[in-house]
Order: sequence, then structure tokens, then C-alpha cells
Amino acid sequence: MRRRMLFTVLLAVFCLPVLGLGQTPAPSSQAAPPPAPVVIGPAKIAWLDLQLAIYTCEEGKREFGELQKYVEKKNSEMEAAKKELDTLKNQHSVQGAKLTDEARADLEEQIEGKETNLQRFQQDTQKEIDARRLRVTNFIGRKMLPIVEKISKEKGLSAVMYLNPSGQAWVEPSLVVTDEVIKAYNAAHPVAVAPAGATPRTKP
Repeated sequence: MRRRMLFTVLLAVFCLPVLGLGQTPAPSSQAAPPPAPVVIGPAKIAWLDLQLAIYTCEEGKREFGELQKYVEKKNSEMEAAKKELDTLKNQHSVQGAKLTDEARADLEEQIEGKETNLQRFQQDTQKEIDARRLRVTNFIGRKMLPIVEKISKEKGLSAVMYLNPSGQAWVEPSLVVTDEVIKAYNAAHPVAVAPAGATPRTKP
């Protein structure tokens, strides 16, 4: 009897490791190796003053020159409207006390109307100027991006950053490609000289 009990205990002891192995699998010896780290070479970066390029390329000079003419024309109209308003105000100041109630009320109504019209004129003109400036900037900027990409590939650049004079204290001049972009843009999009008396071209 004792021999049988001893055999039973030994059998239980030998079975425990087997049960344990069945519950916790052994780590595989064929696990995939970790991926090799990606090696990134040194970046080659250049800088571009996009606003300067847009404003000073030949097409930009033409477009913003036309915008400047529009601004000057609207300034002349505004000055004329201000003079009319000043004349009415001066008339009211000098002759107001001598006018009849009806005449004075009519003069004040004219002044109020011209002040309202002048304010609306200023607001509408500023909106139109801003819209034209944005339209021209986007129009040229979209055509300039392929030029920047072409120069970047030719130079083997990793990136071209926008140059912001208020954001960078100093940039090595040899890293600035603004002049190259302007030159390449002028060659790709030459501006034809309009003959005298020609009809102005349509807005972009």
C-alpha cells in the first residue's frame, strides 16, 4: 500500500511541469528581428522670400502697377468727395445761423448724406483693393510653385522655407534662392510689352 501511494505522489510531481508547460508556451526561437532604423541623411535647405518674388517679377510689377493706378484713381475720387463735404460743412458753419430752418435742415441732410456716402466709398474701395491684391498674389503664386519645385530638384534641395524678415535674424545669402526664382519665372512667363493705345488686358 505504501509503495502504491509513493508511486502516486511521484506521478503527480512529474505531471506538474507538464501541466505548467501546457499553460505557458515557451518563447519562440524564430521571432522576427526588430526593423533596422531608417537612416536620414543631412537635409539641404534653401530660403525663398515669396512676397518679394511675387511683387518684383515682371508679371508682378505689371499687375501691381495696374493696382496702384486703381488706388490712385480712387484716392482722387475720395479727395473730390471730401472737398464737397468740407464745402458744405464750411457753408453750414458760416451761414447756418442766417439760414431758414428749412434751408438749414436741407443743408444738414446733404452733409449727412455725403458723410454716409464717403464712408461707404472708403469701405467698398478698401475691400476691392484687398480683393485685387489677393487675386493677383494667388494668381502669380500658383504659377510660381512649379518654378520653385524645378529649382529645388536641380539643386538637390530637401526643402525650401519661406523667408520672413521679421522671423529670421539672419540667413546665409547663398541659401536664398529668391533671385533665381524670379529669373526663372520671368523666363517661363515673359511679359509682352503692349503697343501704345492697346486695350488693357483683363484681370486674372
